[in-house]
Amino acid sequence: MRTGALGFVVGFAALLAAPVSAQLSHAEEVMVETVADGFEDDVALLERITLINSGSHNHAGVEAVAELLAPEFAALGFDVEWIDQSAQGRAGHLFARHEGAPGTTKMLLIGHLDTVFESDSAFTGFVREGDRAVGPGVVDDKGGIVVILAALRAMQVAGTLEGANIVVALTGDEEDAGEPLEAARRDLVEAGRWADVALGYEGLSVLDGKDAGVIARRSSGSWTLTTRAGSGHSSGIFSDHAGYGAIYEIVRILDAFRRELPEENLTYNVGFMGGGTPAELGEDDLSATTSGKTNIIPSHAVARGDLRALTPEQNEATAERMRAIVAQHLPGTEATIAIEFRYPPMAPTAGNAALLDRLNAINADLGHDAMQPYPPARRGAADISFVAPYVDGLAGMGPAGSGSHAEGETINLRSIVRQAQRSAILMSRLARETR
Repeated sequence: MRTGALGFVVGFAALLAAPVSAQLSHAEEVMVETVADGFEDDVALLERITLINSGSHNHAGVEAVAELLAPEFAALGFDVEWIDQSAQGRAGHLFARHEGAPGTTKMLLIGHLDTVFESDSAFTGFVREGDRAVGPGVVDDKGGIVVILAALRAMQVAGTLEGANIVVALTGDEEDAGEPLEAARRDLVEAGRWADVALGYEGLSVLDGKDAGVIARRSSGSWTLTTRAGSGHSSGIFSDHAGYGAIYEIVRILDAFRRELPEENLTYNVGFMGGGTPAELGEDDLSATTSGKTNIIPSHAVARGDLRALTPEQNEATAERMRAIVAQHLPGTEATIAIEFRYPPMAPTAGNAALLDRLNAINADLGHDAMQPYPPARRGAADISFVAPYVDGLAGMGPAGSGSHAEGETINLRSIVRQAQRSAILMSRLARETR
């Protein structure tokens, strides 16, 4: 079990070290060359899986991507398993397992098959212009899957894969996890408990034009706020007998959140709200309906938003402060708040920082700049967070790009090469170590 959250000063001296002459072994040189030589084949694979729509709710599409990828892992000596998730309302997960030398580092590689672009999305296709390509999910996360495969192929050619203990976990619902969440992530959490190291293959973070390392990511939760009040003629508003109405109460609470909760690495957006007589959430919890008149004191108001924090402790403390603010009712009103923690945080730890130091030693050997820690407030939640309490991890191991979750999502294709080279060498070095 890992505990504590550290400032980003950990290992900072190592991050400032300038690249020195290459210190690659013969096997590592082979991996570097193999990845570079396989670039066009990797782009071709990326195109094939991008052209298959795999929105989280397009179960057939998610499974089709898995069926295309399964032989790629099997050819590398992995045992491939499809884990059905129909009971959770999703397609399933693709897991690939490779048994290596006993007692050596156990590595978990995490990516996802699904995208945010459902089958009715107008954003389709794969358009390449030189070393850039545009398409749904090219970075998030189909490019990450290609990086994983490119690294593993290079390890096989160099002879370092044979002794490596690796589980590849490609979830089919990262963008919209199935319910209940515990069941939807049970297999991933079990793999995290098994592993010594977890590597997350969502997109590479870039800081001031330079590649950065991700040793922390924030959580993702949600909250639903409901206020109620007695209705009546508007001429009585603010009086002892009529009170303040539901809208003034919800505005009081939201403004108190704005004024009283701010702290580093914490955000709490208000996504939408509605108030009137009555006001109700839609069945999907993503909309509200309301009606009313200017001369009627509103009886109901609702609002929904998210909550993102860096540590479980910050999550809990913020939730308590929110509940305390909600409890201070204006006269004639009532309010309740429901807070749901879904994606946990990946807190910064000494173990994560040490992994980045290891990666930076590889950067020096490759002639790359050291990767500084990326500010966690600038990264969203991801599946690696579910295993963060149990294992040291690095996220952002996928390719570089821009526009994730939006039409025009773009990948820097050449970043596949340097990310796969980094991964292959890191995994090969870790695979030699006893645990």
